[in-house]
Amino acid sequence: MYFGAHVSMAGGLINAPKNAHTLGCEVFQIFTRSPQGGYVAPLDKKIADEFKGLCKEYDLKECVVHTPYFINFASANPRIKHGSSTVVREELERASLLGAAYVMAHLGSYKDLGEEAGFIQLVDGLNKTLDGYKGSAQFLIEISAGAGAIIGDSFEEIAAILNDKKLKKHNIGVCYDTQHGFASGYDIRTAEAVEETFKKFDEIIGIEKLKMSHCNDSKIELGGHKDRHEHIGDGLIGKAGFEALLKNKRLKNINFYLETEDDKVREDLNILKKIRAS
Repeated sequence: MYFGAHVSMAGGLINAPKNAHTLGCEVFQIFTRSPQGGYVAPLDKKIADEFKGLCKEYDLKECVVHTPYFINFASANPRIKHGSSTVVREELERASLLGAAYVMAHLGSYKDLGEEAGFIQLVDGLNKTLDGYKGSAQFLIEISAGAGAIIGDSFEEIAAILNDKKLKKHNIGVCYDTQHGFASGYDIRTAEAVEETFKKFDEIIGIEKLKMSHCNDSKIELGGHKDRHEHIGDGLIGKAGFEALLKNKRLKNINFYLETEDDKVREDLNILKKIRAS
């Protein structure tokens, strides 16, 4: 179990490992392009080798990649639909070149097409994205906070995607997010609640599909269905919830990545490390 954070790649991708090390990260998460879209810096073997060399120099155990925010496999707009598929495939290829373990994405929203038609388009889009992919980075679905018609806010919905006959062959995994899960109604404030939530995860999805977790407290109440991160111990999950989470045996090999605001990321990391050491 290692701890890290989402770190900046400002000035170029090769700055990210140093930024992670400076924060005290053991693992780290990045964007390989602007999350809002626009220019994409080219990535070649020379940059990738330098990046991997710096990860080794700073003893960083794992790197993961978050896709841009504009991804929506269930969009009625053909440009967004096809662009989502293209960009996620590109991110998987770029992540593999960098030696990153995972690429996680929010899949979008059913608001344009409705759930039935949206699900069919989503499955077809993901299948197109992953068909023929031979890279080393694994694609993960991130649980969502469930606002509106956002895709992936329940274990049942994620399981339906993973187990679809077109997608099962692609070995898709899951990225849990403590804040999103809490906002979607999955309690983790006590040891009993953590055990109940991840027992349910295991029964519905399979704990072997859980590959990593974003680690964020919540400004929003349980079941509040909004994506609002808070620093560890300052939100409605509370420090006791993270103590329970990190002590749960089902999660002993999961790495946790902070996505909290920059002002207190070091403090958040230190809290997690102290809990692990206790």
